[in-house]
Amino acid sequence: MGLVLGITVALMVLRLGGELLLSALNRAEVRRNATVAPPAAAAIMDAETYTKSVAYTLAKSRFGVVTEVFDTLVLAVVLFSGVLPWLFAYTSSWSEAVAVWSQAAFILVTGVLISVPSLPFEWWEQFRLEEKFGFNKSTAALWVTDKLKGLALLFVIGFPLLWALLALVKWAGNAWWLWGFVLVFGFQLLMLVLYPKLILPLFNKLTPLPEGDLRTRLLSLGERTGFRASTIEVIDGSKRSGHSNAYFTGFGRFRRIVLFDTLIAQLTPEELEAVLAHEIGHYRRGHIPKMIALSAAMLLGGFGVIAWLARSPWFNGAFGFPVNAVAPSFLLFGLLSGLVSFWFSPLTNLLSRKHEYEADAFARSAVGSATPMVGALRKLAQKNLSNLTPHPWFSAFYYSHPTLVEREAALAKN
Repeated sequence: MGLVLGITVALMVLRLGGELLLSALNRAEVRRNATVAPPAAAAIMDAETYTKSVAYTLAKSRFGVVTEVFDTLVLAVVLFSGVLPWLFAYTSSWSEAVAVWSQAAFILVTGVLISVPSLPFEWWEQFRLEEKFGFNKSTAALWVTDKLKGLALLFVIGFPLLWALLALVKWAGNAWWLWGFVLVFGFQLLMLVLYPKLILPLFNKLTPLPEGDLRTRLLSLGERTGFRASTIEVIDGSKRSGHSNAYFTGFGRFRRIVLFDTLIAQLTPEELEAVLAHEIGHYRRGHIPKMIALSAAMLLGGFGVIAWLARSPWFNGAFGFPVNAVAPSFLLFGLLSGLVSFWFSPLTNLLSRKHEYEADAFARSAVGSATPMVGALRKLAQKNLSNLTPHPWFSAFYYSHPTLVEREAALAKN
C-alpha cells in the first residue's frame, strides 16, 4: 500500500515540476525576445501590439504557476486526507445496500466538491486577468448563471450516464468494461448531434448567417469543396469574450458551420472564406474520423485499465476504499490519469499539428492563394495577443496547433 502512495506522490511531484520548468523556460524565451521582436514576429504584429502580447503571455504564465501549485495541493489533500473513503461511506449509507445510484452520486458529488476550490481562480482569471487585457465581456451574473447551468447539466445528464455505467458492472460481470466502452462511446457520438441542438443554445444564441455576399461566398465554397452543411450560424461569443473562433459541429446531414460574431467583425470575407476552408480541410482530409477513432481507442484502453485496477487489491485499498468497488476506481482513475497522460501530450499534439498543416494546405488550394489564410491568422494573432515566441518544449507540451511563424512558413511552400 505504501508503495502505491509513494508512486502517486512521485508522479504528482514530477508533473508539477515539469509544468513549472516548462513555464519558466517559456517566460525566459518570451523575455529574451521582448525588447526586439524577431523578424518573423515583427512582420505579424506592430511594436505596440507585440509589447502587449508579451505582457499578456507573462501574466497568464505567472497566474498559471499559482493555479498549478494550488491544484496539486488540492489533489494531495483529496487523495491523502481520508476524505474520499469517508465520503464514499457516507453516500453509501444513503441506501440500505451499496446501491448503484449512491455510487453514481458519490462520483458526482466528489467531482463537484473538488471543483469548488478552483472557482476563485476561475473568477480572477475572467474578471481580472482577461479584463485587464480587454478580453472579458462577461458579467458576474452571466458567469454565475453559466456555472449553475453547468452544474444542472452535470446531474441531469451525468447522473443517468453514471448510473447506467455502474449498473453494467453488475449485469455484465467481468466483461462490463467492454459494454461500458460501448455505452460511453455511443453517448459521445450522440452528443455530437445533440449538443449543438439542445445544450449549446442554453449558453449561447445561434442565429443563421444573414443573406448576402458573405453567406453566398461561404456556401459556394462548401459546394465546390464537397462540404454540404445544413446551415451556417453565428454564435454570440462576444457576450463572454473578445477571443474568436470558427468550427463545425455534428456529422453527416447534421453538420453545422458556426462562426463567432467576433470573427466576422475582425476578418474580411476573403479571410473568413479561408478560415472556413481550413475547417473544411479537416473534414475532407479525414481528420475527424481519425480523431474519433483515436479517442475510441484511448477510451477503450481507459476502461480496460479501470477494470484491472478495480480487481487489484493494492489499488483501492491503498487509498482506503473497499477492494472491487468500481465507483472509487473510476474516480481515482479520473484524478490520477492526468499524472501519466501529461507526458504523452507532445505525441497527441504532434498528430494535431500534422492535421493543422494539412488543413492549411487545403485552404490555400481551395481559395487559390495563401494570402487570405495568412491575413486571417495574423489578425487573429493580433486580436488574441498570441505568443509568437514560445519555447519549443513549452509549445510541444501545450500547443495543439503549430505556432503562427511555423504555419506561415508552411503556407509559403509550394
